[in-house]
Amino acid sequence: MILVARDSPARHDVVRLLDEHLADMFATSPAESVHALDHGALAGPDITFWTARDSAAPGGEGLLGCGALKDLGTEEGEIKSMRTAQHARGRGIAALLLGRILDEARLRGYQRLFLETGSREFFAPARRLYARHGFVPCPPFAGYQPDPNSVFMTLSLADALPG
Repeated sequence: MILVARDSPARHDVVRLLDEHLADMFATSPAESVHALDHGALAGPDITFWTARDSAAPGGEGLLGCGALKDLGTEEGEIKSMRTAQHARGRGIAALLLGRILDEARLRGYQRLFLETGSREFFAPARRLYARHGFVPCPPFAGYQPDPNSVFMTLSLADALPG
């Protein structure tokens, strides 16, 4: 069984997954275009962090993926640090995490969600995931600048059906 729950980005296995995430971001995008957060930044007071874990894994470890929601104020949020562990890809883990984040955003009364992801082929699966859930391209938001290596997307929660 897969359990999606709030978690600490400072857990050893999560730090390892986030380090892999950052390494991939720097390997596929110029440094000035990498907007992924490290585990310290993900522990900030304006960020809620979740993991997906296989509850049947020994010792309760079984980390499958992670994702976060950053409060932007004014009834808006930003999705951050969505990552599925290599061994868990293709199992719907990202969709489960995204569903949990969307549910939380609705509970908080957010009207809109945003995200930034890469424009290169490496990021195509992420862009497809977000598009399947109703996200559409938008201009840069929350201080981001136009960047050919970034794709900005948004979802109006008022128009979106509950997950």
